[in-house]
This record gives sequence, C-alpha cells and structure tokens, in this order.
Amino acid sequence: MIRDRAVLDQILDTVSRFVAEQLVPREDLVAAEDRIPDDVVATMREMGLFGMTIPEEYGGLGMTAEEEMLVAFELGRTSPAFRSLIGTNNGIGSQGILLDGTEEQKRRWLPRLAAGEIVGAFALTEPDSGSDAASLKTSAVPDGDTYLLNGTKRYITNAPDAGLFTVMARTNSDIPGAAGISAFLVPADTPGLSVGSLEEKMGQRGAHVADVVLENCRVDASQMIGGPAREGEGFGTAMKVLDRGRLHISAVCVGIAERLIDDAVAFAKSRVQFGVPIARHQLVQAMLADSKTEAYAARTMVLDAARRRDDGENVTLHASCAKLFASEMVGRVADRAVQIHGGAGYIADYPVERFYRDVRLFRLYEGTSQIQQLIIAREMIRDAS
Repeated sequence: MIRDRAVLDQILDTVSRFVAEQLVPREDLVAAEDRIPDDVVATMREMGLFGMTIPEEYGGLGMTAEEEMLVAFELGRTSPAFRSLIGTNNGIGSQGILLDGTEEQKRRWLPRLAAGEIVGAFALTEPDSGSDAASLKTSAVPDGDTYLLNGTKRYITNAPDAGLFTVMARTNSDIPGAAGISAFLVPADTPGLSVGSLEEKMGQRGAHVADVVLENCRVDASQMIGGPAREGEGFGTAMKVLDRGRLHISAVCVGIAERLIDDAVAFAKSRVQFGVPIARHQLVQAMLADSKTEAYAARTMVLDAARRRDDGENVTLHASCAKLFASEMVGRVADRAVQIHGGAGYIADYPVERFYRDVRLFRLYEGTSQIQQLIIAREMIRDAS
C-alpha cells in the first residue's frame, strides 16, 4: 500500500541514482577488498536506508511492505553486498523487536538500528541446526534474574559488524522442538560473546559471515524479547520475522535479474558473430525472452504478496512462493547471462561472472528452496482442511 506516490517516487529516484553513480562503480573494489567503503556506509545512513522498515516514531522511514520491495528492486541492481549490510537492520535484526519487543526495548534499540549507528544480526542457525531450526542446542540457563547463554551460532550474516545480536536459545530443555526456545537481545560487547573469523565464501564478498560463540554469556531477563513473560515464544518471533525477510530477498533477486538482463542485452547488441550482432540470432533472443518473462513474473509475485501483507493478510504461503520462484529464477537468469556472454561470461572482467556466484546463496538462506516447498505444501493442506 503506497501512502504518498510523489514522495516514494523521489526516494526511488534518489536510490536509483545512488546505485548507478556510487555503488555500481565500486562493485569491483568491494569484491577485491571484501569491504564496503566507509563513505558509502555514511551515505546509506544519511539516506535512511538502515531504517526503511522501522516506524517513524523510532527514527525510521516507516515504509510499507510494498514500498520496501520497490526500493529493494533498485538496490538489487548492484552487488548484493551493499544491500546485505542494511538488510538485517530492516529485517531480521529489527523486526523481532518491533513485532514482539517491549516498549522499552523498542525505544532503546530501534532508533540506533534505524540510524545505522549499530548493525543488527540474527543468531539462529547452529552447526547442527539449520533448516531444522527447532532442534537448536544453544542453552539459556536461569541464574537468578539473569540467564547464562552457551552455544555456537553458525553462518551469521553481519556478525563481524554487528552491535546487537538477536540470539535464539533454549530456555527449557525439557520441552523439545520450538516450544522451549526464547529470543534474547545481546549487545556485541557482552562478556562471553565472541565472533569467529570471516568465512571464505563462494560469492558476495563484502557481505560478512562468521560464527558467534557464547560462553557463559550472562544476560538480564529483561533482555528477552517481550520480557520474561514471553519465555518460550522466541521461535514464533523468528518465524514471523521471516515472512517479510523472504519477500525482501525475493525483491533483491528480481533487481539482480533485471540488471543481468540489461547487461546481457547490451552485450548481445554489441557482440558480432556470423556478420551480425548476436542479438539477432533467435536462440539468443529466446534466452533473453525467457529471462524477461521470469523476472516479470517474479516482480509481480513480490508486489502482490507485499500488498496482501500491507492489507493485513497472512502471507506465509505467498512469501514462500515468492522466495522459491524468485531465488530459483535469478539463478536461471544468471546462467543464461553467462551463456549469452560466451567465453567472456566466464572471465572476471565482466560482472556476470561475479553475479553468477553471488546469486547462488539466495536459494539457501532465509530457508532453502526445499524448505519453501514444504511450507507452501503445509499451508495449502492447512487451508484445505
């Protein structure tokens, strides 16, 4: 639901120019140095990109889901590392506080997240707990008015840069599965919390991932999201957060696909084989047409699901449909873009080589494609009951 089209158009134009003029020219630098330049981060703060989804009363832009997706389409047209840095503040790093946090927690943390003063991270996945998140083993043992957290979290996005972690831990070991899990807000400087070394990844250099280790990490009971009264409800918070996050990732996939299509068309128009630009060869045209059709379908799915969410509908099924289709779609588009570039597509001089590696992650995080299939089927069966 778009509230003020003129204001939104101005924001989208500003973001589009920022991407084209400042981010795209820095893509190679970010990949080479595995870091986002400080001046780019500062500009993101000034533009309010760290707080797009955080309500205005807490210092954010208060965007609706549809507005957020339109911005994500634009941000997707460059290296996903740029979007990754601000993504957790707008999604899994802030939404749990916004949805289930106490008013004191909201006022303490949301303004700092919205301003980009701190980066949030979501610590759910563990060495033996990924898709089966309810099997997590990190413990939170009561000790007076505090809890002692112990465990290891794995592949945590933005962990090395984070100032605040949302940590999922088991507060009741007697209750199996999701029911015994609680969510805690743990500042990065809390004694007993440490961050491991950066993981060397296939792609998305500049977006940092590392382990988070908790060793007798003491947190106050008031740091539980929603307060002690919400003990055992952390997994529910996590699942609510993921719906919007999956839509956001879907929108980024659309933006990257559209960038790849533009690059492929430009290359096909300039590359001459058999005496004519390869854009005139029908089999190349078929790859371009398939890519455009799939990207358009994904864009439509994302916007429909976002509008439904803004209207108050439960979009668990729709978000998973969008995430499944968009993440698989961008992989196919990237593969075709490499094919259209021919040998050049395998060389690092062309962005398609980097994007081909970057987009592979989208089929894995925020729930693998196979998990999305299970969620979709589960929701279908439930609706038919």
